[in-house]
Amino acid sequence: MTTSPPRTGRRPLRRTAALTGAVLTSLSLLAACSGPPKADGGQVTEVHLSKSTPPARGEIDSFSWAVYAEPPTLDYTVAFDYPQNTILSNVCESLMRWTPGLTVEPGLAQKASNPDPTTWVYDLRPGVRFHDGKEMTADDVVFSLGRQTDPDNAAAWAQVFQNVSAVTKTGPLQVTVKLNKPDSQFPQYMATAAGVVASKAGVEAAGADYGTTGGLACTGPFELGTWNKGQSIELTRFDGYWGNKAKSKKAVFRVLTDPSARTNAMLSGEVDGGYLIPTESYARLRGSGTGTLYFGEGLSTVNVNITNMQGPLGDVRVRKALSLAIDRTGFVKAGLGGAGTVTNSLTTRAAWAAAPEHTMKTAFDALPPTGQDIEKAKALVKEAGATGKTLTMATSSIGQDVSLLATAVQAAGTQIGLDIQLKTIAPNAFTALFTDPQAREGIDMFPLTYYDSITDPLDLLQNFKTGAYMNFAGYSDPQYDKLVDEATAVYPVEQRMDIEAKLQHHASEQLLWIPVAEWPTALFLGKRITGAPTTISYMYYPWAADVGAAP
Repeated sequence: MTTSPPRTGRRPLRRTAALTGAVLTSLSLLAACSGPPKADGGQVTEVHLSKSTPPARGEIDSFSWAVYAEPPTLDYTVAFDYPQNTILSNVCESLMRWTPGLTVEPGLAQKASNPDPTTWVYDLRPGVRFHDGKEMTADDVVFSLGRQTDPDNAAAWAQVFQNVSAVTKTGPLQVTVKLNKPDSQFPQYMATAAGVVASKAGVEAAGADYGTTGGLACTGPFELGTWNKGQSIELTRFDGYWGNKAKSKKAVFRVLTDPSARTNAMLSGEVDGGYLIPTESYARLRGSGTGTLYFGEGLSTVNVNITNMQGPLGDVRVRKALSLAIDRTGFVKAGLGGAGTVTNSLTTRAAWAAAPEHTMKTAFDALPPTGQDIEKAKALVKEAGATGKTLTMATSSIGQDVSLLATAVQAAGTQIGLDIQLKTIAPNAFTALFTDPQAREGIDMFPLTYYDSITDPLDLLQNFKTGAYMNFAGYSDPQYDKLVDEATAVYPVEQRMDIEAKLQHHASEQLLWIPVAEWPTALFLGKRITGAPTTISYMYYPWAADVGAAP
């Protein structure tokens, strides 16, 4: 969110969304898979990351998939959260494509070129057809990107286009994007929902109903089928797809808001698999014998999102006190089922994969401590005059990663003299915390699993710029804003990440969000299917097309 995403308070992407968003380990990127992790005392211990599951042996008629909430819409302009993007990534495609290995490759654009720092040219694939059979043209791309900046759409991805001055058709299959200034992030986001291309005619014909009824007028390997509100969403294979056709004729997404119900559905075979596995079910699913539990790179961190700095949390000493009081190790064991690592960094180590060693060291050295220091925390609260003050934290039954983090924060507050009240929000309503300021009224903080939508630390760090989509607390610092602008303008990766290391320290010292843990993506597959990627790439990669019969 994650925009990033949704990315828990699954994070929106501002855009991000996604997302994006939505926790990895701090280990090597995409380590080789070595089978299901082992568990000790009901908790997962040895977590090995993979980027995919074994390839499918052949085709199947259908498979079913669990999602924890029903998307309010599948309009790509507001696709910032896990449920939307898990489904939409298989129906709508972008100019570029995020791969299971978290790299970017050509998508609907067969080529992207950068003739000068403020120009990006996208040459489109010929012969690509929308689900209604009409061919994709440059006009469709201009229209689709234009919807992201239309204020009437309230697009979650509008921030991605903040430096775009014009999107024009420069050939039947060519689109040119002109920037006001160099923007290193824009081309990366063209592999997310920000870069989705839909049929101009199809979207206009749907009008206000686009994204909620009928088709989505896209090009992906699946098209939207029957949507049974509150129950399921069906996708059917699009046999006119330009790429490798899907191995399954149908994919059925079951809406199961209760974590126990999702787990039981997987154990019984009622559904064939799912992402975002309830953490309390890791060990149970691993040992069930009904399928396999996998872990992959998540580019995700679990945080306490500070949403109100008008009260006690406006004093950085109170934020520091809470950070010192949270039992991160206990949360990882109980809230993440042992599959995570304690962190003091807002960004994951994998997001810095392209950084030289000295930059990585600068980014992660001397960050605020992760260990508990209750006495120091008490002193900070007292010094700030906040002893006895009341704060409200949102919680939800989405999963233990949300509910137990809220409980951990409440317990931490009790130990240091703060009265932290919990406000329970239904899973389907939790997304509103990202989109509706009124939903955040009376709430000072909430659990946030933030997933990066690109492999770049700036995806998260730009959230604290003045006026940023996810800057819910209204933080503003001209020096921070200047550094964000400087990093955005730099295309060479190593030079850009030197600046991002400074941003990392500033945001961490101010504890604009309180980082708690890194968390890998979890995936469960029943015995009859395989092929799905294990990484967070499923948010924008057409993963369901790879799912087929298990060997």
